[in-house]
Amino acid sequence: MRDLATGFGYLLKGQRWVATHGRWFGFGLLPGLITLVLYVAALYGLSLGADDFAAWATPFADDWSSPWLGLFRGFLVALIFALGLLLAVITFTAVTLLIGQPFYESLSEQVDKSESPDGTAPESGLPLWRELWISGRDSLRILVRALAWAVLLFALGFIPVLGQTVVPAIGFCVTGFFLTQELTSVALQRRRVEVREQLALMRSRRMLIWGFGVPLAVCFLIPFVAVFLMPGAVAGATLMVRDLRGEGQPADGDEDETGPQGQGQGRQGQWPQGQPQGWPNTPPASQYPEGR
Repeated sequence: MRDLATGFGYLLKGQRWVATHGRWFGFGLLPGLITLVLYVAALYGLSLGADDFAAWATPFADDWSSPWLGLFRGFLVALIFALGLLLAVITFTAVTLLIGQPFYESLSEQVDKSESPDGTAPESGLPLWRELWISGRDSLRILVRALAWAVLLFALGFIPVLGQTVVPAIGFCVTGFFLTQELTSVALQRRRVEVREQLALMRSRRMLIWGFGVPLAVCFLIPFVAVFLMPGAVAGATLMVRDLRGEGQPADGDEDETGPQGQGQGRQGQWPQGQPQGWPNTPPASQYPEGR
C-alpha cells in the first residue's frame, strides 16, 4: 500500500515542479489546449448524432409504445456518450503527447537535468522524425489495448449491480494504468526502452502506477483540469521513471561510495557498473518480470 501513496506523491511532485518553473508550465500547456479544442468539437458532434445513431441501430423498436421507446433509446444515447467520454479520457493523453511530442520531450528532459547530479539527461540519439514515428507507433499499440478494455468494460456495464459498482472502479484502474504508460513513455523512450519493456516495468509496480494514474484519471474527466495538469503530469511521470529505473534523485554535492561523483558506482542516481547517464542501452526485459 505504500506504493499507492508514493505514486500519488510523484503526481504532486510533478505539479510542484512546474509550479516552480513557470516558463515550462506555460510551454507545456500548448499541446493540451490544442487537443482540448479538438476533443470538445468531437464530443459535441457525438452528442448531436447520438440520437440518430440510436434510432438507426434499433429499427425493431420503432413500433414500441411510449414511454418505452423514449426510455430505451435515451438509455442507448447515454451509453454511447459515456463510451465516447471514456475513450476521450483514455486517448486524451496519447493524442496530446503525439501533438506535443517536442514540447513534452523538452519538458521531461529539463526535469531530468534538474534532478541529475551532473545536470545531464539521457538522450535517445535518434532524429526527431524517428522519435515521432516510434511515439506514434507505440501510442497506436496502447490505443488498441485500451479500446479492447473499453469495449469489454462497456459490455460488463450491463450486468446489474456489478456494472454500476465494480466495473467503474476497474475502469478507473485500467484508465489510470494506460494514462501512466503514455506519460512515462516520454522519458522511457529517451532511454531506448521499448513498449513491451515499458509495460513489463509498470506491471512490476502496479500499486505505484495506480497511485499515480487513478487520481489523474479522475481529474482528467474534467477536460479543462486535464489541460492544466498535463505539464505537471509529464514532470511527475519523469520523476517516477527515475525511481523505476533506480536512477534516484541525489542532492548536489553527494559523493558515491568510491569517491567523487562520476567515479565508480554511485550511491544514488548512477547507472549500474558505472555506465554514464544517457547511455542508450537499456536493461533486458527479463529484469522486469512479466508475471508480476
